[in-house]
Amino acid sequence: MSEQHTPQTVRWLFADQLGPHFLDTPDQRAVLIESSRVFARRTVHRRKAHLVLSAMRHRAAELGDQAVHVRAATYREGLAQATEQLTADERAAGLSVSDPTSYAARRFVRSLDGVHVLPARGWAVTHEEFAHWAGRRGEPGEKRLLMEDFYREVRRHHHLLLEPDGEPLGGRWNFDHDNREPAPKQPTLEQAAGVPEPWWPDEDDVDAQVRDDLDRMACDDGVEFVGDDGPRRFAVTRREALHVMRDFLEHRLEAFGTYEDAMLARDRWMAHSLMSVPLNLGLVHPLEVVQRAEARHREHGARLASVEGFVRQVIGWREWVWHLYWHLGEDYGQRNALGATEPIPEWFADLDARGEVRAACLSDVLGTVREEGWVHHIPRLMVLGGYALARGWNPQEMTDWFHTRFVDGYAWVMAANVVGMSQHADGGVMATKPYWSGGAYIDKMSDYCGRCPYDPKKRLGDDACPFTGGYWAFTARHQEMLATNPRTSRAVSGLRRLKDADAVLAQEVDRGSSAP
Repeated sequence: MSEQHTPQTVRWLFADQLGPHFLDTPDQRAVLIESSRVFARRTVHRRKAHLVLSAMRHRAAELGDQAVHVRAATYREGLAQATEQLTADERAAGLSVSDPTSYAARRFVRSLDGVHVLPARGWAVTHEEFAHWAGRRGEPGEKRLLMEDFYREVRRHHHLLLEPDGEPLGGRWNFDHDNREPAPKQPTLEQAAGVPEPWWPDEDDVDAQVRDDLDRMACDDGVEFVGDDGPRRFAVTRREALHVMRDFLEHRLEAFGTYEDAMLARDRWMAHSLMSVPLNLGLVHPLEVVQRAEARHREHGARLASVEGFVRQVIGWREWVWHLYWHLGEDYGQRNALGATEPIPEWFADLDARGEVRAACLSDVLGTVREEGWVHHIPRLMVLGGYALARGWNPQEMTDWFHTRFVDGYAWVMAANVVGMSQHADGGVMATKPYWSGGAYIDKMSDYCGRCPYDPKKRLGDDACPFTGGYWAFTARHQEMLATNPRTSRAVSGLRRLKDADAVLAQEVDRGSSAP
């Protein structure tokens, strides 16, 4: 296969390649294929299925006669049907496609005759640029690969949040110290800081047809979904995505950094951007997002710490996770350094559909995932991921769970985020220590504990917090590893001072996989 292409090729667009930057010219002919078998392979959240189909169909409608939109059982069948609808000249020119975002999809497109595979688009850093940077980091005397170093390199490369002399705005590269305040005393950020609810898109006839088709798949084809249906929350067109971005920059960016790690039971969205979905659908380019955030600071005086924190999420962490997915290799996702083998229990897999969970934080977070297909990064890492880590659940099952239950979940997103960051299954490639905590962290960063039947201060007894008990159970299971790390050795010392340690560990074994 050649990676050379001409503007006359027909561009095949995957469901996460829907923005204008995936076409060479605005009038380029395009092919979009819906594969029904995708939903039959695994159980996915109903809202995610709706979102993907709605986005594809809206893009096809925007392109009109310029697009060949096919619905088939498989991509291979869809390609055959699409080819029949092309002119002789278009068939002679062939199809071109930007490199897909998973190993499986890349193998598939490379196996096809007559398909020109182009470099991946929609990223601030190319594979070649990352490989060059990573290669330099591996030279003698250089440090290990660190996200912070990569993030600074990206900012220099694109001249983001820099003074004319190349130094960072405000004299610092990272404003973490000024961000991440605990949850406010008020129940919503609107009451605490005047942060309004996000703007929501309106559903249309395309969404109605998608909903009917999903009902048919479930009833007639036996396709299983998980989670609730409901009004579409996230942008599926570029116009909607730009509206979401403007709404965030104007109304919530100022408070974003301050409360980016806080959790409130009555405020699911807080000051978060809700841009992960349109970014992952390819509707907007990450550089245009961060450049507009920077402009909000320079032109309107938006709080620099919040702007920097948001920029770091988009062209720091997000870009870092994307490149590590490829840099670390396909077998990275199979790592299990902690030997976690417990299966995910049914109550977790079905998003607590029967209301079995009593722990306030876990009940609320699972309920939000069930109803919305989304929660922000701290419930993902510290509540969902933290509970699974403490219980020793299989990291590959957790990766698949996050992939299928979240509307912004993709293979490249979840490998490093779950195997590396959340479950520490890579042994320290992504993070220098496991992210596990007791109830004290959740009590500090949220308003859950005041209405919970469990006491975050208690590790033993019927009302002992399962996160607090789980903290000590994890510490005991992995104390040899934790004792050698300066950042975690104090936890082991604390465990050895607990007079009731054996009773706590026995209690957590008895709790097992039961809903807390």
